[in-house]
Amino acid sequence: MVKASDVGEGLRISSKDVRKALQQEPRSSCWRRQLLRDRFLALAGTGVHGGWQHQMTRWMCSHECSFQPAQFLLLVGVPVASALLLVQCLRWHCPRWLLGAFWKLDNQEEPVSHPTPLPENESPRQCPPATLPEMAAFYQELHTPTQGQTVVRQLMHKLLVFSAREVDHRGGCLMLRDMGISLLIPPGAVAVGRQERVSLILVWDLLDAPSLSRAQGLVSPVVACGPHGASFLQPCTLTFKHCAQQPRHARTYSSNTTLLDAKVWRPLGQPGAHTSRDECRIRLSHFSLYTCVLEAPAGREARKWLQLAVFCSPLVPGQSHLQLRIYFLNNTPCALQWAMANEQPHGGRLRGPCQLFDFTGARGDQCLKLKYISEGWENVDESSCQLVPHLHIWHGKCPFRSFCFRRKAANENEDCSALTNEIIVTMHTFQDGMETKYMEILRFQASEEESWAAPPPVSQPPPCNRLPPELFEQLQMLLEPNSITGNDWRRLASHLGLCGMKIRFLSCQRSPAAAILELFEEQNGSLQELHYLMTVMERLDCASAIQNYLSGTHGGGGAQENQGLELDEKL
Repeated sequence: MVKASDVGEGLRISSKDVRKALQQEPRSSCWRRQLLRDRFLALAGTGVHGGWQHQMTRWMCSHECSFQPAQFLLLVGVPVASALLLVQCLRWHCPRWLLGAFWKLDNQEEPVSHPTPLPENESPRQCPPATLPEMAAFYQELHTPTQGQTVVRQLMHKLLVFSAREVDHRGGCLMLRDMGISLLIPPGAVAVGRQERVSLILVWDLLDAPSLSRAQGLVSPVVACGPHGASFLQPCTLTFKHCAQQPRHARTYSSNTTLLDAKVWRPLGQPGAHTSRDECRIRLSHFSLYTCVLEAPAGREARKWLQLAVFCSPLVPGQSHLQLRIYFLNNTPCALQWAMANEQPHGGRLRGPCQLFDFTGARGDQCLKLKYISEGWENVDESSCQLVPHLHIWHGKCPFRSFCFRRKAANENEDCSALTNEIIVTMHTFQDGMETKYMEILRFQASEEESWAAPPPVSQPPPCNRLPPELFEQLQMLLEPNSITGNDWRRLASHLGLCGMKIRFLSCQRSPAAAILELFEEQNGSLQELHYLMTVMERLDCASAIQNYLSGTHGGGGAQENQGLELDEKL
């Protein structure tokens, strides 16, 4: 029989072993400590030395609970890091609606406020990244001289209007015809003996415009001067149109990036620093991207001018349907040209002059309401009123709305052919809530015209003498600014026989100097005659430009050399 004293001795020996093992391995893992505890309990049995066993067990538990700092970081940090990594993976790979539901369950007390959605057509377009050869071909085509022509082309998913030329120390001027955009490189901007290729680009890609707030409005096109980052010895002058009613509220912006990079728009100076009545004029130290944004001060209403343009296809005999499209455009020349280019594939033509509209940035959406249709036609659409979102117009997205009309079926006893050979439509447009205060009336009339489908041949006038494009642009640049003494394009117009009323009419054109030079071309005037007129007007700068051209291109014959000497004597 085993005595209790033997059992106690065994317990004492075993407890010493356990304590020694614990002291030798103070950083043992939990499973080894559990194994030592099981051995101790097996040796102790049940009911023997209960008090000593209780003390030994409490000592082991207290020893187990005394974790080192490294153990604490290991046991707590690993689960927390795993949880954070799991949440990040869910944010990257899970659908947005699933992640929103997940956060909604965990944060019932603090709902997440979602940002205001952007208007239509404002979401970024996903385009495949361009390769290096594609980018090289893109910029090479933009900077290839266009011989004075304005080119409209889609390159790298962008609709662009551009012109390029080479410039030397004498300077030069680039103009985008019918767009109201020009770039002047003054004499001395390029070092003597060097030639630089420059380009002027109108960006018709609406996604390249700045990201605007509700208080900001786009009032001009996005214009790029290339090559990007080019600098000159003298500052160049970029000119383009804007449609802000208050020029002092218009602010120019610049993005010091290339056309294919993500745009980073920043303001240039204070509002009104580069704007006149309807024009932005910026002196450039280097070439980049530029535009103009309307920013009214706090407490002021921002307003801009719109032009309402109505387009439709020709009405031909037997046609059963006709669609009208009404564009809401910024009152700039390039915006109307964009609408014409957009209508060209569909055969749409501008019907009548554009009408101006006073658009307010603080008002509501634009309403277009159909008020009258002539007999024999009916509206196909269910509604006679259409809305244009306010931000689509305010941010310069060039939106349009359309109405489709159908000929009514004639009764057996009624001949409607005489009633349906033409259509007359009246529409009202106004901002929501302003119908009784301010409204524009749009009237449209079209008739069956055979000339629309197949215009008859017209006898062509005899070809006129065309001025060289470079000389034309240089003379236009010199004659365009109004002089106090009137010795500018107006004096040339009077020498060509124009009266005061016609001169006032020309002053309303986009470029009066270009119009008067084109009139001189139509009169088959020669360079010698134009040089003589400039000498009589005492415009020696224009006469010198003509003389330089004559000396550079016609210096071969003896008679022409004598003529050049005579011109030099006059100068």
